[in-house]
Amino acid sequence: MVAPFNGGNHFLFYTSSCRAVIQNCIFVILFFLFFFYNLLIPIFVGYLRPLALTGKVYTMSDNGFLAFVVSVLQLALYPFTLIYGALVWVRNRMYDIDFYHSISFSVPVISVGNLSTGGTGKTPHIEYLIELLQYQFQVATMSRGYKRFTKGFIIADEKANALRIGDEPMQFFMKYPEAIVCVAEERLTGIPNLLQRRPGIDIILLDDAYQHRSVKAGLNILVTDFSHPFYSDHILPFGNLRESRSAYKRADVIIVSKCPPSLSREAANEISRQINPLPHQQVFFTAISYGMPYSLITGEAVDMKGTHAVLVCGIARPEPLIAFLKQHVSDVHTLTYADHHYFVTTDLDEMKTAYDNWQERNKIIVTTEKDAARLHLHKEQLVGWGIDIVVMPIKISVLFNAGNEFNAKVMDYVYKEMGIVANPEPDILPSAPHENEAGQ
Repeated sequence: MVAPFNGGNHFLFYTSSCRAVIQNCIFVILFFLFFFYNLLIPIFVGYLRPLALTGKVYTMSDNGFLAFVVSVLQLALYPFTLIYGALVWVRNRMYDIDFYHSISFSVPVISVGNLSTGGTGKTPHIEYLIELLQYQFQVATMSRGYKRFTKGFIIADEKANALRIGDEPMQFFMKYPEAIVCVAEERLTGIPNLLQRRPGIDIILLDDAYQHRSVKAGLNILVTDFSHPFYSDHILPFGNLRESRSAYKRADVIIVSKCPPSLSREAANEISRQINPLPHQQVFFTAISYGMPYSLITGEAVDMKGTHAVLVCGIARPEPLIAFLKQHVSDVHTLTYADHHYFVTTDLDEMKTAYDNWQERNKIIVTTEKDAARLHLHKEQLVGWGIDIVVMPIKISVLFNAGNEFNAKVMDYVYKEMGIVANPEPDILPSAPHENEAGQ
């Protein structure tokens, strides 16, 4: 006997099968995105893409072959760019329509971040703000603590080192002992923890938090590199952006960093035109400069004139430092490592060998402040070498005499948030830490 046709059961079977297919497709997409994010992007951004950016794509000399390979890889990964860009757009849209909520806090919060994956110079801009604010207010910095060997919320103390809190927070901690330095992957939970444990904090500076939209910063500062501006870049992996170019609209202040000190006003105006700032946004231009070099071991000032320098450098874009050293020392031998690289025994052996094998008498090892934070983990061994290891401090200067204008923007926000009536006299504002009149 033939069983009667049961349309309902067939429909249920059909819909459940479709749901299973959709779920499996989503699982496959998420798996590939996880693989793409955790394996391909670090390789692509950390090693291959910088090689492409340093040479001309499609040439076959120097790093040209790798540049060619990277350009082909970019095209191959373009579908991932579309998927990644769509997911980021949906996430941002959820915040825009208030489906996801951004939380404000009772203290002024200033965020310094970027749209690209790194190398724009956020760290010296955070230091600029610390120097601007620390003599009037209790300042705290909060970073993710990229590549640290710990998890969760940590306030830097006497036990702090680069492994525990990350190299850039350690740099802040070593350089500004009066500031409170902390790390937290989730800023939304980190800020309440910080305010509970340090209730006297007046201002929080969020390092690299432009994409952390769960926290509503009162002043959003976006930093973009003069050589790689966001408006001519693309979303990962085809480009170097974490989110679309239009995300610049969330910023209150846009800083074009690493500009040539001699940047002309006409060139700056053209960059501003390309950025197309909204009525509420201000655009500033900053240049890198270097302070007095000092000994990693003793902290005393060092005169590098006439020396031969072995540069140990693990930062995203070392080219400005290399160019500076070539103008101020007799010769430079460069040992480059990946950004945020933790030095191991073989690295130290390489440094020592490069130094010993260089047949010059007046030799030194030079490194950056960020690298110094990681080299401090091996301080006892470095002391035993008996070699001059010199640290090059970095700072930023605001071009076109706009330092006081930038300071006023920051201080006006802070005063307003804290309910302080600012004196209208312009000389009550702190002077720009590093004013630069170049670029006229």
